[in-house]
Amino acid sequence: MGTGKRSLLAAAVTVVCAVTVLAVPGTAFASPSPTPAPSTAPTTAPDLTAPPATNEDLEAVREKLDELYHDAAVATDAYNAAEEQAKKQSAALVELAKKIVAGREKLDDLKDRAGAAARSQYRGGGLPDEAQLLLSDDPGDFLDGAGRVIQGQRATKGLLGEMTRTQEDLEQYTKDASAQWQRLENNRKAKATAQQKIEKQIAAAEKLESTLEKEEKERLARLQEQAAQKAQTAWLDTGILDGATTGEATAQGARAVRYATAQIGKPYVWGAEGPDTFDCSGLTSQAWAGAGVAIPRTSQEQWRQLKQVAVKDMRPGDLIIYFDDASHVAMYVGDGTMVHAPRPGRTVTLAGAGSMPILGVVRPGA
Repeated sequence: MGTGKRSLLAAAVTVVCAVTVLAVPGTAFASPSPTPAPSTAPTTAPDLTAPPATNEDLEAVREKLDELYHDAAVATDAYNAAEEQAKKQSAALVELAKKIVAGREKLDDLKDRAGAAARSQYRGGGLPDEAQLLLSDDPGDFLDGAGRVIQGQRATKGLLGEMTRTQEDLEQYTKDASAQWQRLENNRKAKATAQQKIEKQIAAAEKLESTLEKEEKERLARLQEQAAQKAQTAWLDTGILDGATTGEATAQGARAVRYATAQIGKPYVWGAEGPDTFDCSGLTSQAWAGAGVAIPRTSQEQWRQLKQVAVKDMRPGDLIIYFDDASHVAMYVGDGTMVHAPRPGRTVTLAGAGSMPILGVVRPGA
């Protein structure tokens, strides 16, 4: 391989590595600005007549791309989690606002009632009920009045108690709303940070791929496919599915599989839940929603919250969680195959269930 081409490829990998370790900018709510054109360039002009990159060079590129897209997937899960929490907190804020409005209306009504009672007493000569009772000469009136006094005292005490409770409720609603607002702001910041990291990792991957010629990109694609096939073969060779007790899908599982496979060919877009684009957990969560079962939005929460089953017991509709950090998820469709939304630049597709490192299997609706 010519030194010019090798230098160019090595420089690209070096620049990408440097870019991806930079700290994320601290501006929380500003829309991420377009990725600036990199200013670093090889110190010598590349030899455009040099032979194409070797498979060894392309293998280094493949490994770096896997790393970049994996980091983008982790950030996507963080973005989706923050987005889901922000939706819940926004809904909670709306409910608290309704309670505050209703509480204020109730307090105003109670104050009006208290004012009316005070005005009534004033019209009675300004004497309290007990004093007016003592001035009565009629025994019958006295007994009737005694009952009314007791009732009035109870009513007044109840009115004052209700006003106090309503005021305390309003104060608590206000505190709760303030706390929810702060959590909402924190999740907005988390979303913005995750978004910047996602876009930075994807831009770095695209920059690295842009250094390759067309023929090199084709060979890189073949290397990626070969790596996936090698992993799938190694997984099957372990005998993990030999004698497996995989059963037929449930009615809901079958509906989830039909939904997921119907999306084949649609583009991956991080943070997307359909109907035209999906990320990995957006596809699985929407597929099961279409089957009438609500499951967590992110792959990490799907792994944490759903029932775990042995790989040998998995059946169509079950979700396969990948990597030690549960950063990717796919849906098992049977015969050692899964359907998933792989990564940016790819579309929803079928692939070998063992083509990536499996963390475990979970079953929605169990």
